[in-house]
Parts: sequence; structure tokens; C-alpha cells
Amino acid sequence: VGRNFSRVLTTFRGTVGYLAPEWLSGVAITPKVDVYSFGMVLFEIISGKRNLPETCTGSGAGDHVEYFPLQVISKLCGGDMQSLVDPQLHGDFDLKQAERVCKVALWCIQDNESDRPTMGEVVRVLEGLQEIDMLPMPKLLAAITGRPNGTSVYMYMDPSN
Repeated sequence: VGRNFSRVLTTFRGTVGYLAPEWLSGVAITPKVDVYSFGMVLFEIISGKRNLPETCTGSGAGDHVEYFPLQVISKLCGGDMQSLVDPQLHGDFDLKQAERVCKVALWCIQDNESDRPTMGEVVRVLEGLQEIDMLPMPKLLAAITGRPNGTSVYMYMDPSN
């Protein structure tokens, strides 16, 4: 943009379900929008499914699909990580690594961009070189679950995991 312009209008493109909240809220866009999207991709890698359900062709109005990040929070707290992992793997995966990936993904999708990790931190945690501290539940997930915003639901990550 030349020096003669005092403001710039931009548009965005992206896939629903991967866009960070700041795209919709009108606040400044930072590189952390990509961290948010990466977190959503991590959920897909773990589950083997798209993070948003496609059009239901099942039994109809009674079909219910729970938002995958909510499933992750529930299973992390309940200790049932195995049910989150892609069934096509037939149990051939490291459960502690799957748990670590889910925790990183939850860290990446924090509502506030300043609460999200840098990609360098993501790499260090995935390699087991850094721990994840307790994080607040994202506002969207708190609203969906009916839990008070700021409730900490994520567990500390043990570096030996």
C-alpha cells in the first residue's frame, strides 16, 4: 500500500471451522490465526474426521454430532483418550502421544490470540521438550458446555508423556 493511503480494506478467505475468532470480531489479525487453524487440523489428524460434520444422511432429525474439541475436553478429564483416536488405526498408536497432540490442539484454539502458543512452542511440546500449563476453557466451549468462562479443564502435561 502506498503512503497516500490512510487505511486499507481487506477481505478474508478461509474454511468455516478453521477460522480464528478474530477474523469475525474485527480485531487486528496476527500470525496466531494460523496457530488456531493448525490446532483444528491437529484435531482432524487425531480423529480421522473433519472438524465439522458434513450433511447428515443418517436417521434424520435425531442425529447428534458433538463438536470434537468438546469431546477432547471430556475425554481428557475422564481419561478415555482411546475413543478419540481414528478407529482406522486399530489401536496402533501411542496413547500418551495422542493425549499430547490433543492438549496442544486445545492450546492452539484459545479464544484470545495472546493465550495461544507460537509455532515454536507447539513444536517443543510435541517433541516433549516443553510442558503445557493449565489453560482456561475457550469462551465458545464454555458457552456450549454451560461451564463458567475461565474454568480450567485442561490437565498439566507431564514431560514424560
